[in-house]
Amino acid sequence: MPTPDKQLSAEQSRQVAETIREEIARRRISRQTLAEEAKLSLSTLEKVLGGRRPFTLATTVRLEQALGVSLRKLPEATAPVPVIEANGEIAPDALGAYARRAVTWIEGVYVTVRPSFGEKDAVYAYRTEIAWDAAAASLTFREGERLDATYTQFGEVAVPNQSGFVYLVTNRHGQHRLITVSRPRITGEMYGIITTLLAGRGSLLTPIAAPIAYLPAKNVPNPSVGRVSAGDPNYDVYREHLRRTIDEPFAIFLPA
Repeated sequence: MPTPDKQLSAEQSRQVAETIREEIARRRISRQTLAEEAKLSLSTLEKVLGGRRPFTLATTVRLEQALGVSLRKLPEATAPVPVIEANGEIAPDALGAYARRAVTWIEGVYVTVRPSFGEKDAVYAYRTEIAWDAAAASLTFREGERLDATYTQFGEVAVPNQSGFVYLVTNRHGQHRLITVSRPRITGEMYGIITTLLAGRGSLLTPIAAPIAYLPAKNVPNPSVGRVSAGDPNYDVYREHLRRTIDEPFAIFLPA
């Protein structure tokens, strides 16, 4: 005789439902899409989110796998901070104090696209890898396959719970470059803004901001890197992702 599936308490179900609603809003996905990814019926998802049925352990696990986040909060008494900090699984408070297991879904290799700063209507693309750095006890990022290799960046990744955004921060001797992107959608893309300095003639540097998109490498079978112009097989795809950044909108650029 099968063992009945364990049900979460009313308080646990409320917390899980709240977290799922936040993730749905942040990723701009429908409940139908989430239900399909978690292999649940839309009716079941609607009932548990509406509080008309408690979450079961099996349903919660399926939703965690679909979203790539932990939905169940451990009681404070069972999660002693000193022990967790000692094994390097918690990022510094300045980066959001996130647990490694809570950000594994952000780790990976991305094709990064933004407008070209040197050629109108062209797109600039390169590779970015986001991975856990045990020594730093946080996610870090490193760029590669850049046409302008001299300007290749690497740095820390902040994932504060409050804003729901991911920050890729470069700090070299006090000179900063900041990329602010949404948390990954259900298909893994992240969209947002890059704020950096444009290198001009001589020693001239000018602040510049532009839309940027991170596309999971697995979603771009034959990625183009460097300066990508009209006629390239990936040009329209890259432009569409940059358009989505502004039109949906994941980022807003105000007129002067």
